[in-house]
Amino acid sequence: MTRKKKKIRKVLIANRGVPAVRIMNTCRDKMIKTVAIYSTPDRLAYHVFLADEAVHIGEAPPHDSYLNMEKIIKTALETGCDAIHPGWGFLAENPEFAEMVEDAGLIWVGPPARVIRLMGDKIKAKKIAQRANVPTIPGAYNVKTPEDILKWMKEEEVEFPIMIKAAAGGGGKGMVRVDREEELSISLEKARSEAKKAFGDDTLLVEKYIQYGRHIEVQVLGDREGNILHLYERECTIQRRNQKILEEAPSPSINESLRQEICYTAVRLMREIGYYSAGTVEFLFDPKTKKFYFLEVNTRLQVEHGITELITGLDIVSLMFDIAEGKTLPFEQDQIYPNRHAIEVRINAEDPKTFNPSFGTITRLEIPQGPGIRVSSGVYEGADVPPYYDSLLMLVMAAGADRNEALRVMDRALSRGLRVEGVKTIAPLLLSIIRHPKFVEGKYSTRFINEHYQELLAAFKEKTADDEALKIAQYVAEVSALGPQSWM
Repeated sequence: MTRKKKKIRKVLIANRGVPAVRIMNTCRDKMIKTVAIYSTPDRLAYHVFLADEAVHIGEAPPHDSYLNMEKIIKTALETGCDAIHPGWGFLAENPEFAEMVEDAGLIWVGPPARVIRLMGDKIKAKKIAQRANVPTIPGAYNVKTPEDILKWMKEEEVEFPIMIKAAAGGGGKGMVRVDREEELSISLEKARSEAKKAFGDDTLLVEKYIQYGRHIEVQVLGDREGNILHLYERECTIQRRNQKILEEAPSPSINESLRQEICYTAVRLMREIGYYSAGTVEFLFDPKTKKFYFLEVNTRLQVEHGITELITGLDIVSLMFDIAEGKTLPFEQDQIYPNRHAIEVRINAEDPKTFNPSFGTITRLEIPQGPGIRVSSGVYEGADVPPYYDSLLMLVMAAGADRNEALRVMDRALSRGLRVEGVKTIAPLLLSIIRHPKFVEGKYSTRFINEHYQELLAAFKEKTADDEALKIAQYVAEVSALGPQSWM
């Protein structure tokens, strides 16, 4: 069935910071006017300045502002918008919001609400994957007691460690690894409590834990006419607390035949569920057995989409708008191929030693520049970093003809080009990671940071504002004591 095409002339971006700014840049290219929303502490935020219009949406707590669905839709209608783009995070994977947007006569720039709902339930998603003949990790659904888990382990001949997960989960929340039987009761309660708090649903599932697994995801695009293709894969293995902090494309873990297999498996699954817009299929790859297993489908724009854009030359956000307007994909699978290697790091406002959030005012900001570097920033010098939201300040991406060249560019970006003062960032840790011999060799797993934490910590020395003040004081003291020098 051919849909009636509807032009998007003005869009409300239901987000803040990095995702909002990223979408606005493409909107400017496409001559689409933008409406930003902001909470009280975000009134001077970067995305507010960048938009054509900005509307105050509520107070600091997300439920009063960026999660206030009724108010966001009302604002979109009052400002004459045709569409809403949710970015990532907040309401991006909320099927109720997607339905409300369309019921209000607005265009939802994303996949159908039905698919978001289906893929938001890990248990249903896993069953659909099995139906589409996509390999899944051995697991049990809706476990309630330690006895349920032990019974499943005995029947399936699964040994510890195992992973307990929230069925409605995502973003690493509600996930607990269990190494011994004695930990089962406490771990089950912990996962249940986290799941209830994060998703309002404490349904749990349990899976075999793949030791030294690698996290590989496939970027997929589909239009409303049923055309689906992939933009190859990304490796997202470097994580801390189940949250990604570094990604690269293509993956250094797999060969060409595995690449084709994993990418076409993702396309097959997305075709099975009737997907359109941009989406990502996540897999866990076991390097020991060379097998990959379905994890989940992310029914939104991914944080790390930029490295796929760098290696393919495409604008995924632009294509999302085209698909939302009813246009068909302008190319076929054999016209897409990666011709570079790209790496992305997430510059979070966190203490690199403890990962505790760091907030305050950015007193100095230098953004990396030069060949092969792309930066998606959500802040500016003088901006406040509030404690209420995600700690992501910017994404720094580096591209090169091959992986070694991309690593050299990233080293330059982090060691010579980036400077953030006023808040702490994880940049020193990221620099330690990309210089670590095991990472350079491509020999790493999801446990990389845990296993090499002390080495990584020892490899960097933080520069703080106190260090700078001491340097200046020392300089003043020397001049005072010695008098003017010949080199001055």
